[in-house]
Amino acid sequence: MLSHEDKVRVVESYIDAFANQNPEGVVALFAEDATVEDPIGSPAHRGLEAIRTFYTASMATGAKLKLEGPVRTASDYAAFAFSVTLNYGGEKRVDVIDTFRFNEDGKVIEMRAYFGPANMHGFEG
Repeated sequence: MLSHEDKVRVVESYIDAFANQNPEGVVALFAEDATVEDPIGSPAHRGLEAIRTFYTASMATGAKLKLEGPVRTASDYAAFAFSVTLNYGGEKRVDVIDTFRFNEDGKVIEMRAYFGPANMHGFEG
């Protein structure tokens, strides 16, 4: 099982990849058969090609991620609160909590994003 510090490093690598507009940096964190459900309730992106496509499109929006507190870890999971800042038609912000589930090799096998309309700011009008 990964240590707390190892899980935090993966989360920090994820945030850094967005800062550098580097979808390949994100894809490298995931296992071959991983799923990304962003947001919860939407169809999951399955496998590295689908995940690459999703993150390439996400980064094309200019999204910047900022951790909003410590990464929480337990068992094979990490959970972290962060804000996403977008700048199109004015500044927009989304408050999100993501969870990562890790396999024994330290790769993310499941990512789930928790947010909804009440967490989206600046999208009105």
